[in-house]
Amino acid sequence: MDIQSDRPVADSLPASWVDMAPAAIRPFLRLARYDRPIGFWLLAIPCWTGLMLARMGSSATPQWSDLGLAVLFGIGAIAMRGAGCTYNDIVDRDLDRRVARTADRPLAAGTLALRSAWLFLLAQCLIGFVVLMQLPPLAIWIALGSLLLVAAYPFMKRITWWPQAWLGLTFTGQVDAAVIALYLSSLFWTLGYDTIYACQDMEDDALIGVKSTARALQANLHRWLWGFYIAAALLAALAGILANAPIWFAAAILPFAFHLFDQIRKVDPTDGAACLGVFKSNRTTGLLLALAFLISSFI
Repeated sequence: MDIQSDRPVADSLPASWVDMAPAAIRPFLRLARYDRPIGFWLLAIPCWTGLMLARMGSSATPQWSDLGLAVLFGIGAIAMRGAGCTYNDIVDRDLDRRVARTADRPLAAGTLALRSAWLFLLAQCLIGFVVLMQLPPLAIWIALGSLLLVAAYPFMKRITWWPQAWLGLTFTGQVDAAVIALYLSSLFWTLGYDTIYACQDMEDDALIGVKSTARALQANLHRWLWGFYIAAALLAALAGILANAPIWFAAAILPFAFHLFDQIRKVDPTDGAACLGVFKSNRTTGLLLALAFLISSFI
């Protein structure tokens, strides 16, 4: 396939540093979604929240060493989100050509060779591996186990109406009841916001036979979103309770819950641009949750 010239992708930021990067590396940056940074936040924030949850369950307040771990989580999130998107686009390159929103992605548009994409995927995985080796053994094994879920995710849209639920499973010390509750909260949160994201492609997905929760639930979409987000809020609150959070943690988590529920009011499944805006607002949602755990961990 002839290599075409670089082009912006439909749902990227209107202007970003990627557009000013050297032309030779621009397709790699677009492949890893550096022009769409919301995914980095949505992968890093649950890691940071989990770090604060661990402090809430211990006798020690946050330490300076936690800042180092937070930085590692951030680097790992950038590397592995980029790797996940690269792998997803390798698998979905033929489908992406048939969907308006994804047709300009580097592999679908022919602005990057497949071999180059595989090498780029390997490089990002190596960065993630270096970060992983800095973590405790149990965290390493959990992360390695989650790779099986990540590898299977692009294929889920071909065989199930619930690929967004599978994505939620991939967003995952001592594993105790509080950690499990926070993990399940993240699962339902992911299920909600990725269903909103998938609303953008319902028409194209129907034409090419791609399945999604947005298509499966569209007749009662808002009711399902209420269910997903109520579960996310209650499980996040339960995680704090199980970690012996102070009594006022219930108030600290209210902004997170309000922001979740406010998204539902704004969702119009027929308006792709509006759905993308609501999806991107989940960075604020996640930061509100992380802030609630951070403040509570100092008490």
